[in-house]
Amino acid sequence: MEKKVFDNCLKNALNEMRIFYHSGLPDYNVKPFDPHYGKFIEQRRGDAGTGLFGYKLVLSDVYEYGWADSKITSLRTDPENDRFVYSQYFGNKSLTGNYDFRARILGAPIHTKGSWNLVLGDYSQTTSVKRTNGPNSLLKINVEVDQIGKMSLHISDLFNGRKQLENVMDFLINAAWQPSLVFVKPLINDLVSTAFTDIFNESFRYFPVHEIIH
Repeated sequence: MEKKVFDNCLKNALNEMRIFYHSGLPDYNVKPFDPHYGKFIEQRRGDAGTGLFGYKLVLSDVYEYGWADSKITSLRTDPENDRFVYSQYFGNKSLTGNYDFRARILGAPIHTKGSWNLVLGDYSQTTSVKRTNGPNSLLKINVEVDQIGKMSLHISDLFNGRKQLENVMDFLINAAWQPSLVFVKPLINDLVSTAFTDIFNESFRYFPVHEIIH
């Protein structure tokens, strides 16, 4: 079969399998994808303990909803490099979880923790899935945000429960996210890629592709 035709057939088959996103595929050890669940996701920049600037962000018990209503819009296999790349569109995606943030800015320590929720609309991303070293080896995931049409982010306890300040910060974040997206996009890509690497390895590292695709 011509590669372009095969890639298109695979894309259509994955879209047809959205009915299993809520239940997963227990026979193949694939856990539910809607919601996605991440127990622990960590991101570091610089040194949060010493120095002038650095932070450590830990997200825990993260749930991501909206996969069952998403659509894969393009898919390209790369068998020579044991990789495939696909783009996906979400009309609406939402995430909830807890956070623990430690930072040092100009030598001053900051520590805050609480809960957060994020809603994205008219959102698309491109995901690259690659095996690192042949069959049953670890999967490496790279996610890049392509488009965000709408965004709403709310973070609790940023100012130790002072609601007026939290409300002001909510307003500033949700009013100014579009101009600042070019700066925070690399951080979002890194955070999401880390989360997806853990999630995909848990469900798909030993997935018997040869039994499904002949």
